[in-house]
Amino acid sequence: MGRDRERDCIAGLLKAARSGRSRTVVIQGEAGIGKTALLDQIASDAGDMRLIRGAGIESETELPFSGLHLMLYPYGDRFDGLPGRQAEALRSAFGLAAGPAGDRFLIGAATLTLLSELAADRPVVCLVDDAQWLDRASLDALLFAARRLSADPISMIFTVRDTARPFPDHGIDVLQLAGLDRAAAEELVAEHAPGLTVPVRERLLDEAAGNPLALIELANAAGARPAGHAGPLPVGRRVQEAFRRQLAELPDATRLLLLVVAADGTADLGVVLRAATALGLGPADLGPAEEARLVVLSGEDVRFRHPLIRAVTYQNAAHHQRIAAHDALAGALRGDEHADRRAWHLAAAATGPDEDVAAELERAADRAGHRGGTAAVAAAYERAARLSTDPEGKARRLVHAARADYDAGRPDRATRLAAEAAQLTAEDGVIAEATFIRAQVAYERDSPAADAALALEGATLITGSDPEQAVSMLTEAVWSARDAGAHDLVRRSVERLRTVRLPAGSPKVPVTSALIAYGRLLDGGVTEAVPPMRALVGAALNGDVEDLVECVIAGYIGLVVADDRAAATLLERMAADARAQGALGWLPYILEPLAIARLLLGDMRGAESAAAEGISLATDIGMDMQVTALKCIAVRLESDAERSRAEAPEVLGHADLHPTNAALASWGLGLLDLADGRADTALEHLDAVCSGPARHDLLIRAVPDHAEAAVRAGRPDLARTHLPAFEAWAAAASNTTTSSTATSNTATSNTAMVARCRALLAHGDEADDHFRAALSLHGDHPYDAARTRLLYGEWLRRRRRRTEARTELTAAADAFARLGADGWAERARMELEVLGDRPAARAGDTDPLKRLTPQELQVVRLAAAGLSNREIGAQLYLSPRTVGHHLYKAYPKIGVTRRMELARLVSVT
Repeated sequence: MGRDRERDCIAGLLKAARSGRSRTVVIQGEAGIGKTALLDQIASDAGDMRLIRGAGIESETELPFSGLHLMLYPYGDRFDGLPGRQAEALRSAFGLAAGPAGDRFLIGAATLTLLSELAADRPVVCLVDDAQWLDRASLDALLFAARRLSADPISMIFTVRDTARPFPDHGIDVLQLAGLDRAAAEELVAEHAPGLTVPVRERLLDEAAGNPLALIELANAAGARPAGHAGPLPVGRRVQEAFRRQLAELPDATRLLLLVVAADGTADLGVVLRAATALGLGPADLGPAEEARLVVLSGEDVRFRHPLIRAVTYQNAAHHQRIAAHDALAGALRGDEHADRRAWHLAAAATGPDEDVAAELERAADRAGHRGGTAAVAAAYERAARLSTDPEGKARRLVHAARADYDAGRPDRATRLAAEAAQLTAEDGVIAEATFIRAQVAYERDSPAADAALALEGATLITGSDPEQAVSMLTEAVWSARDAGAHDLVRRSVERLRTVRLPAGSPKVPVTSALIAYGRLLDGGVTEAVPPMRALVGAALNGDVEDLVECVIAGYIGLVVADDRAAATLLERMAADARAQGALGWLPYILEPLAIARLLLGDMRGAESAAAEGISLATDIGMDMQVTALKCIAVRLESDAERSRAEAPEVLGHADLHPTNAALASWGLGLLDLADGRADTALEHLDAVCSGPARHDLLIRAVPDHAEAAVRAGRPDLARTHLPAFEAWAAAASNTTTSSTATSNTATSNTAMVARCRALLAHGDEADDHFRAALSLHGDHPYDAARTRLLYGEWLRRRRRRTEARTELTAAADAFARLGADGWAERARMELEVLGDRPAARAGDTDPLKRLTPQELQVVRLAAAGLSNREIGAQLYLSPRTVGHHLYKAYPKIGVTRRMELARLVSVT
């Protein structure tokens, strides 16, 4: 009735699922507007589709995975078909097996895979009512799955009540459910109260504002008691008042028993009746409520007809009655399987601080942590803190709650609780942890510099008492200050690191030495800085560094000291381990330096795939700052000049707070201009990079590009500005002894860049020697070698050595085309045209893999390595069907018809 637009939208969703396409929508509206009725209609229209229904229950918002359990537990027999780590995580989340669930987003990946498996035999429609009350762990899992479903016959529909708390619907279509139009509203009123007088009916229609529940409830009540107040009331209040009047007419015993039902919220009739017995009530007391159609009994369940009735029942009860109801429910919930619900009922029944109940809640928090429900951990610890009898215990529990809130992606709550904890105690360890939490929040909310300052403050408190934790905080301080280009903060943090006395054999020793060395690097002490920094990379590769953050930093440091191949190997291994362990939340942090490592090694398409995957994951799980960092890399990739220039303003807008990331994007813009022949503009970008706060860091590697831009712009004087620093860095990297041939190749490649710069600045035939020297040293850096060949070919052409020029330019053009460096390939072809050549092929015409999107390329590479669709899906957090869809689209692009042809194609290219 009056829902044609909404029905058409939903029909489109069901049609998409039946045709093999996934779609998700959030239906949002005020209480009583008809969201549940619309879901009921969808369920009816689903026909032979597999129907999976769930609902948020207000009393269970603190029980991790309670909503997901309701929906997916019936399909436990399908868990064995999931990838191993996903199956373990789901069993742990549902309490079916012991062991940690791991990364909180792994449950989302498992949900995605399970839904895809269930859709293999028939389309699935997944309905979630009152999603605003779904526990956070379940909501995170379902929304993660919804955002990554693509080629699966699955429709997901969430209904959300309008509340002050925003619903995390980014990336998902929202259907705002409005009231019924006047004609439909009149029809509904006539159906439920045909005898109303015209004035009463008109008043009712005006005040209900098209809200179906308000129309029905007010129409039913209006005949006997027409509204006599002046002025309109909000619809929600009118509906609630109608329910209050109905409740007031019930016997006292019935209202008390309904309060037990409302306080329990699980609809378990057995639990409700056991609790009722403790209150002197019995099953017969439910009769009047059932006759009044306030509750519905079905088998072993007892449910309120509408969630608002439950809310009114609970809110309308006296405080002492609520306490009695919760206490009775706690007594009725026997057995270990009910420990969490029992703890929360005990907490609700507590009338003041109670250490026994606080301890129960702390144990519930520990159990929630093992299942991966970080939001539930936070809630349990915070409530335990409020019930604590000792200020020190309260502070300890609050800081645990703050840490869990931070891990759950709730920075505001984390900051508030951490600050409160610090004010309650004089314990340095608790204050340090609270300060560290505030620091990590500050990275996203304020700036990396604010993070560094707070982390340093926290570490200072525990340098002597807890040296290993102090190193973790100082690692954060150094690296955040590095991101901020705050060299003074780096130096202060390094000085504090020098005072830490670690126990013998501590895995923190290599990272401490490397970070102290990094401080020397910033002050120009490159020769003595490189060996300990490179030693950290070796220690991480050997498994001697345990902390994941420190391993990621080791990967970065490998790039800073030109240990590109070792860094790439380490980061590839870390990415593989993160996938195998289901540490999805860590992948965007690993993929960031991995993309840079692949880029520096000339694997442009691999770098693009890593950056694209990182952006996709970070977007889906709400890591906004990491999205920006990865987009900076995407700009630097040069793979799509138009896209890079379009995205640059957004990422450069963060330059004040994140100059290191922004400098990477500026480097990319400078290279785009350089390839296009706009030397003056390129010089502006590159001069800002090489003069900026990141000039001693990874961005030292932009110096050869700056020199080239300066020479092309007719400013050889500027070309020499930063060369001494680059030469010193390249020499230190080259002189470091290592047993790794790959590392040696990387180091000599930077020596080759020095020779190339000297060639650009040389006079006469001296340049020839420098170009030849450079070409002999580039090793396994094909992009840098192609750039040198291009410059050498241009020089040879100007010297009228046409045959030699053609050889170098052709080799450069071919290399750029293979690498996907379109701008540079075009530049090389233009030089060949000046020689009289007319290259027929454009970049990518001879390389079929270039026709693939980054995700298609990832899928093709993994398929070429022999992985099944299921195994690829587990690695990339996609459904197996979506993997198959990518392969289906990729095959005609690359000219293959069978999977076995992929290995040959990928190995050749």
